[in-house]
Amino acid sequence: MVSSLDQTVQVADAHAFEYAPPKRAIAARKILVKPNLGYPVGPPATVSMGVLGAVLRGLRAASPAADIVIVEGVCSPVALADIASRNGLYALLDEGMQLVDADTLPLQEYLNQSPEPVRFKSMVAPALLAEVDCCISVGALKRTQLKGEPLISASLKNLYGLFPRSHYKARSANSRGQLHRPSVPLVLQDVYFCIGHLFHGAVVDGDQKFISLDWKPDRGTAVALGKVIWGEDLIAVDRTACQVGSEAEPPYIGAIARLR
Repeated sequence: MVSSLDQTVQVADAHAFEYAPPKRAIAARKILVKPNLGYPVGPPATVSMGVLGAVLRGLRAASPAADIVIVEGVCSPVALADIASRNGLYALLDEGMQLVDADTLPLQEYLNQSPEPVRFKSMVAPALLAEVDCCISVGALKRTQLKGEPLISASLKNLYGLFPRSHYKARSANSRGQLHRPSVPLVLQDVYFCIGHLFHGAVVDGDQKFISLDWKPDRGTAVALGKVIWGEDLIAVDRTACQVGSEAEPPYIGAIARLR
């Protein structure tokens, strides 16, 4: 167990990972889980079913009667149901769990609570985020390249899949190109202060670290780390994930920590 940004972050060997959910999950009526499953490929480009299964078991133990809604928005022409089937997600679900495509959900506007918004004074995302008792992000640890600079994806970048493609698309209808302008690291500050602060827990699958030599987050190589990183604060978890993965801390982590 380590401390990061004055928040407790836990690190465990992936094979022994047992999820201890945040207090908000205990006896909750409805829980939202956002896994990184936006691409039709397996881990480490997406979260492993071993880690996601441990998260779902931990949540179920904390709240036996809760409705657990697993929400993802894809980044490819392949449907979410097909991706879930290929990766074995349905075998993890009990009768109180359901998988929902984020692009099919009712939306609402979330005001940017940052004292220094970068681009968006508000952002549109599923209304469900404000209706559940607990939100958990389950991300994969990835490094891609954008405009010659490394981009670290973990629990915060994972939230991109919640934004409707119909609203944030640019040249491609399958992606959210508007969220890449002026840059992803800058827009991530707005993402945190619009919806990231609504999340009560974060898990980063670091069993393998995904590395891409370009911008494509579904084509690359894997580096074995054998760890899972989790806690209640997205920024603290992502900072620790970078340390575990021997990655330089991205500037947006420090910027968010300074602003909040």
